[in-house]
Amino acid sequence: MQLPIVFSHANGFPAGTYRLLFEHWQRAGHAVHALPRFGHDPRYPVTSNWRGLRDQLIDFIDAEVGGPAILVGHSLGGLLSLLAACKRPDLAARLVMLDSPVVTGWRAHSIHALKRTGLMPRVSPGKVSRRRRDQWPDRTAVLAHFKAKTAFARWDDRVLADYVACGFEERQGHVELAFHRMVETRIYDTLPHHLGGLLKRHPPRCPVAFLAGTESVEARQGGLAAAQSLAKERFRWMEGSHLYPMERPDDTAAAVLELLR
Repeated sequence: MQLPIVFSHANGFPAGTYRLLFEHWQRAGHAVHALPRFGHDPRYPVTSNWRGLRDQLIDFIDAEVGGPAILVGHSLGGLLSLLAACKRPDLAARLVMLDSPVVTGWRAHSIHALKRTGLMPRVSPGKVSRRRRDQWPDRTAVLAHFKAKTAFARWDDRVLADYVACGFEERQGHVELAFHRMVETRIYDTLPHHLGGLLKRHPPRCPVAFLAGTESVEARQGGLAAAQSLAKERFRWMEGSHLYPMERPDDTAAAVLELLR
């Protein structure tokens, strides 16, 4: 019997967006558990260094699995999985991070300074998500909107269809983002600045693997040295941008299984 996988999504993309990956892993014998949306439960507020979101993941693992699991996460999700593995090593049998920027050193000090001075909203990706369009007349309009965007044009059509299905809600005659843009913005504006110290004091006890996108601007901006140090010989590259799981879902799912082997 294979260990269960607990998957954590990227900021702004509910777990249903990754359906194709889950199906691959299920066919390989893994039960897959995924919290639909982080940051929308008032019991787990979005605060600096994401401690509430980390606790949301830990409580989800305790409730859904109740024991060790393979933690897999994309971007935000990979960092939350890392934080959970550091806090509760008993829950993490293995950890696979998909292009999650592990920010340490001078970059982390810069983030801390920006947060202290209130300037973080001016430079974080939240400056984009804060103004993100969040209403459309129907899902057909949603699909057309995202197909016309350069980044989304690279997505696998099946993944885009899943995103349209799970990432939007019908309300009072129109369709809105299911992942609220202000939650997405708050997550960006509270990026962790404490990972360097945390990893020295409480490094994960389980094997860590890292899959970096060859064209990922986000990974390079965050720096790859900490990720390479964590993963060592389990550091790999995947062709694509920061959103390569959406661009190459079949290859991503297979690469994760290979890293687990």
